[in-house]
Amino acid sequence: MTIDEAFDASVAYYDDWMVKALPNYSDIFSSALALLSFEPQASLDVLDLGAGTGLFSSHVLGKYPQANFVLVDLAEKMLGVARSRFGNDSDQFQYVLADYRKLEGQADYDLVISSLSIHHLNDADKQALFGRIHTILRKGGLFINIDQIRGETPYLRDLYWNHWLEQVRVSGFSQERIQESIDRRTTYDKEALLEEQIDWLKSCGFQNVDCIYKNFFVGVFLGMKDEG
Repeated sequence: MTIDEAFDASVAYYDDWMVKALPNYSDIFSSALALLSFEPQASLDVLDLGAGTGLFSSHVLGKYPQANFVLVDLAEKMLGVARSRFGNDSDQFQYVLADYRKLEGQADYDLVISSLSIHHLNDADKQALFGRIHTILRKGGLFINIDQIRGETPYLRDLYWNHWLEQVRVSGFSQERIQESIDRRTTYDKEALLEEQIDWLKSCGFQNVDCIYKNFFVGVFLGMKDEG
């Protein structure tokens, strides 16, 4: 099963699963939003990579109702949920069924966001993508990436995994659904170390790089394009 097929298969319950299975879901997204200091009525141009059902974009829209969004994902049914969430006819939203590794453009966006997607790429593709994101951001633009982090030692990797398993086992989901998520993680996840992700962002030219929030294996990463 390809990765887009795997996530399309979870579309009926994905949003509910994210809220229950992601450690401290509310804190993660509130921390990400706290990084956004644009004017409240700004007509931001926002690119959401691996947008899925549009969860991250929905949070940004709540803070910046005049923003314009481009949602990119490989999974057609996941984007279908995003279309239903925001409306097919909304001029503020565009939906692109594509592989974002082929991202093109220059100085097109004020904000690039991604949540729990880039860790599916191998390390070389992650680094190349970070470079392209830097290119398509306008001066002073932000890249905010909510993503998974690989534990530096076997002890930490086991700690992260067991903590997550404990959380999902009390989530109320069936064992079948839990096993599907376990299978997705063990099949498609290619997590990188925290320090590696920070170094890659810096090497691409990002300023003010940090992991501003971390809860076990999930972090909120910030990178800014220098205003020059």
